[in-house]
Amino acid sequence: MVQRFEPGKRMSQALVHNGTVYLAGQVADEDPTQDIVGQTRQVLAMIDRLLEQAGSDKRHILMAQIFLADMADFAGMNSVWDTWVPAGHTPARATVQAALAAPEWKIEIVVTAAVP
Repeated sequence: MVQRFEPGKRMSQALVHNGTVYLAGQVADEDPTQDIVGQTRQVLAMIDRLLEQAGSDKRHILMAQIFLADMADFAGMNSVWDTWVPAGHTPARATVQAALAAPEWKIEIVVTAAVP
């Protein structure tokens, strides 16, 4: 069985299948005018909310894929990430530079997590 969260015409924001939650790429659509620190905080808050809806949390993240519009923002993103991710629960992670779908977006994060 597949359980969908916040389904839309094009995609669902999250879905759970077989004890795993898959999140769509999360971007700072609340206030995309913020710098990388502000946008990263927004995205991580959205991830927290979606994981909670799915019955999981950041301690159960298996993989995070981080897309930055500019690798010059790597340190700023990590300054927020490092305080957000729980010690001893760091997931596998990849960070790459990519052209994002909207020019104001500085970051997009895709997460896969276990549902305990």
